[in-house]
Amino acid sequence: MELAYYSDYAVRLVNTEEPARNKDSLTTVEAVRELFGPATQMARRATDADVTRFRSIRSRLRAVFAAADEGDQTTAVDLLNSLLLEFPVSPQISGHDHLDEEGRPRWHMHLADHPSNATAGYAAIAAMGLAFHLTEFGADRLGLCQAPPCRNAYLDTSTNRSRRYCSDRCATRANVAAYRARKRQEAQEATQGAQKA
Repeated sequence: MELAYYSDYAVRLVNTEEPARNKDSLTTVEAVRELFGPATQMARRATDADVTRFRSIRSRLRAVFAAADEGDQTTAVDLLNSLLLEFPVSPQISGHDHLDEEGRPRWHMHLADHPSNATAGYAAIAAMGLAFHLTEFGADRLGLCQAPPCRNAYLDTSTNRSRRYCSDRCATRANVAAYRARKRQEAQEATQGAQKA
């Protein structure tokens, strides 16, 4: 379903900030426009005022991921519902640029683009996409990376609901750190055992 794609809007926006590293890449109108990806019509409407508004939406979306990551599904849903109420969407059936083998449109659901400003349009799409993902797959499929200090948002699409990291890079870094910690612990225990003998 086309709406599943829209959940990536939420992930992209949340991941413009790395709170533990005190990094924020959402500092210019150009950075805001890049978030829209191929949706250039909406991106063109972005202004300097959208930078602050996008940051506010980002905090609210991060709170949804944080609540889901902590297992608090009710809070995650309540936070997401408040975004959906504030930024309603207009779904419509579309067949643009998607033709089947016989030249007929491949109909799919699309979120219409009628917001008052770029932030409202982006927030509506991100919230609706995240809501679709949550209702289709469960709140436990929204998470924050467990590799310190990352904490990037991710959508768990694994078959066994086992994803804990936002990327292979973070998973590898966490596994190497755990391996090194085990080796240090083993070395300490061996040293302590030798001293007692």
